Amino acid sequence: MAATSKLPLIQAMWLQCSKSGGFDAIFNKVKLISGGEGKCEAEFTVEKEHTNFMGYLHGGFSASVVDMVSSMALLTHPKHNAGVSVNISVSYLKGAQIGEEILVKAHTDRVAKKLAFLSVQIINKETGDLVALGSHTKYLL
Repeated sequence: MAATSKLPLIQAMWLQCSKSGGFDAIFNKVKLISGGEGKCEAEFTVEKEHTNFMGYLHGGFSASVVDMVSSMALLTHPKHNAGVSVNISVSYLKGAQIGEEILVKAHTDRVAKKLAFLSVQIINKETGDLVALGSHTKYLL
């Protein structure tokens, strides 16, 4: 199966979420660029709405990106299942400022009977520096 075979499906879901008018509207400027085989990649340019009062990428936004992009990765896994979050952890390694381009890479590490384990990298596209590392555990429905 090609790595992008599930991209149209998750892009449609992403659009529906970001246009829902709820909290997920914060993702309206985040673009999914690939998805399949338990992986998903997204990109965005840091804008004012993504930053904290000091002008750096907001930790809460980063955590939400970890949640959503890893959830999309899980939906492309061959044993795909929807799930609910049990645990999300983010380690913040470096700041990102307005105008910087960000790449988000999510990977399904393991799908067990009732739990899925995913990892996420948030990367500065220009420098290749890791901005944050995330892990996400989901209870499968």
